[in-house]
Amino acid sequence: MQYIQVQFSAAPATEIIRDILSAQLAEIGFETFVAMAGGLEAYVPALLFSAEKIDEILSGFPMKAVITWQSREMEDRNWNEEWEKNYFEPIVIADACCIHSSFHHPEGAFTYRIVIDPKMAFGTGHHQTTGLILKEILSMDLTTKSVLDMGCGTAVLAILASMKGADPITAIDIDEWAFNNALENAQLNGTGNIRVMKGGAELLGDEAFDVIFANINRNILLNDIPSYNSVLNRQGVIIMSGFYKEDIPAIRHRCEEEGLTFSHFTERDQWAAVTFVK
Repeated sequence: MQYIQVQFSAAPATEIIRDILSAQLAEIGFETFVAMAGGLEAYVPALLFSAEKIDEILSGFPMKAVITWQSREMEDRNWNEEWEKNYFEPIVIADACCIHSSFHHPEGAFTYRIVIDPKMAFGTGHHQTTGLILKEILSMDLTTKSVLDMGCGTAVLAILASMKGADPITAIDIDEWAFNNALENAQLNGTGNIRVMKGGAELLGDEAFDVIFANINRNILLNDIPSYNSVLNRQGVIIMSGFYKEDIPAIRHRCEEEGLTFSHFTERDQWAAVTFVK
């Protein structure tokens, strides 16, 4: 798949401006974001690239900022090397889980070590939403629990769940890059009990799950919550992220319409993760 790199320069280039811009770009197909000094780099499949949609976002941007952009085509064969060498630094979650690429070998005693070579797939633990769910997983007893990871990206959530004793595990993503990357990362970590599937909520059938993770954007979640609920076991838990704290009421209303009970939420830099119980 051919990707377009778009470089955004922002004044001021605050974290909240980058986060809002990332969330809005995700709505028009952008998949990967890298915070840079003075702005943001974002990547979108060439078939989804639209200069008009970018300009619409910037013209209606909800915060006071001057944002300009420029784009270039990326060659697929160069992306992996660029990401692994320059962008993906090891990250530690709650002093217990270290996530790093196969190019890095950080020292330290960690309960869990996850090797992720992300390529174009979202989900290394660096983004607030991924980190929030990873922390939730670390606090859970997943022994023998059946798990569904929707919008799995790199499959980092599914991999940590497997390391914590979950079985079986299904990881689903609609993007071909993510599908292939999830397969590779599951193999890298020796987590052979993760079944990876390419598609969306239409793949959900008769199999039910004890725990569901869904780190996807707000609109997709609101649309697909009934599908997730239909495959969640009684007393099962669903943890969702990919949206801002201000979006919690809409997510909660949709879940409660489906009979799910709100448990709690966590937040980081205005991003949120919410937990519901069936």
